[in-house]
Amino acid sequence: MVSHNSLACRCEPRSCSSWRSNLLMTFLLLFLIGCTPASPTGTAVSPTSTTPPTDAPTPAPDYAAQIRNAQYQLGLPDSLRVVQFTDGKYESNPPGSPDYASATVMDHSARGDLTGDGVDEIAIAVVENYGGTGNFVFIAVYSLVNGEPAFLTSTLVDDRPAINALSIANGEVFLRSITHASEDPFCCPTLQNERHYQLIDDQLQITDYVTFTPDGRPRAITIESPANGSETFSSARIKGSVAIAPFENNLAYRIYDVGGIELSAGAVTVTAPELGAPGAFDTMVNIGGLLSGSTIRIEIQDISAKDGSLLAMDSVELVVK
Repeated sequence: MVSHNSLACRCEPRSCSSWRSNLLMTFLLLFLIGCTPASPTGTAVSPTSTTPPTDAPTPAPDYAAQIRNAQYQLGLPDSLRVVQFTDGKYESNPPGSPDYASATVMDHSARGDLTGDGVDEIAIAVVENYGGTGNFVFIAVYSLVNGEPAFLTSTLVDDRPAINALSIANGEVFLRSITHASEDPFCCPTLQNERHYQLIDDQLQITDYVTFTPDGRPRAITIESPANGSETFSSARIKGSVAIAPFENNLAYRIYDVGGIELSAGAVTVTAPELGAPGAFDTMVNIGGLLSGSTIRIEIQDISAKDGSLLAMDSVELVVK
């Protein structure tokens, strides 16, 4: 057996001294490594990433926020009066002044393409006040010009309505709100309704309107044919259905030109087993002697027999051949 002393004696004094020094340094280094404190979570510390930094994506512009400092055209009483929003608010004079007017951007907005050109428009709710108790809510549409919102048009919803939803999809503005029924006091609207708007000749036009009964059933009209944009001649066959059959099973039709001028009107009979049940209609509508290439809009309406208010409506746009 070879002793530790015999191993030590194999070294020259100088080399043995160096060997002992190296051994001592090795033990000291191992001791220091063992005493290094662990990370607070008890997990190994990850090495620093060497992946080069990348540029963060540029956030999309907040156009709804930009509109809060854009121009706006008042809807009442002078539709040609253009004003400037400042942080979402316009006020002409102190309240109580004879010509007081204010307009305030509401918290309802939507973004989407309304013209089919691949460029989004912005729809936003604005409330106007002229010194009285009336707070008139409009849906305003802004186009984007060089990346900046520019006022295009607006349409009145109601005095003091409740706006529940505003969105843009499939080229239409969708609005869900509570507005005034004919006998509601000004303070308290109760009529739940949904409507779709299309941007036609830079104006918002209602293309579909649904109201709800007190127990929540929709009064909806659906035109099933012809399809929107179809061609027609001197007459058109209109087929569709109703969710709730109207009073005495009578609907009305109205034909408008692209400028919104009524060209003709008439009655549509609904077939239904009983009042209030679902029903269907199938009728021929006389178009008249319009020029070839003219665009018309046919509306099928449910009109209240009690007060003449609109309960439901659907429409279709046709091209005359």
